[in-house]
Amino acid sequence: MANDVRDLPAGHDGLYRFLGGSPLSVAFRLILLSILLGVVLAAIGFDPWNILRSIQLLFQRLWDLGFDAINWLWRYFLLGAVIVIPVWFLTRLFNTPRGR
Repeated sequence: MANDVRDLPAGHDGLYRFLGGSPLSVAFRLILLSILLGVVLAAIGFDPWNILRSIQLLFQRLWDLGFDAINWLWRYFLLGAVIVIPVWFLTRLFNTPRGR
């Protein structure tokens, strides 16, 4: 077992294990999940049966507003990130292996 090959660099094992992958890919997944959850939460605020209509309105707003759509996207990101980031952090914190 002296010639075993490691998949991750030795100095980053703990960081990669804690995050669940490379920091850039984890950040990208969290941003996407936050935006998607923000859209769903905003849609739930109106009526649960109109979620598809709210998503359609989101894409219509993105198309109609042009660069102002970045503001809408940012607001949805923040709305979702309020829940996604703490839940992700607590999940990673409590599922971290304590030792071998």
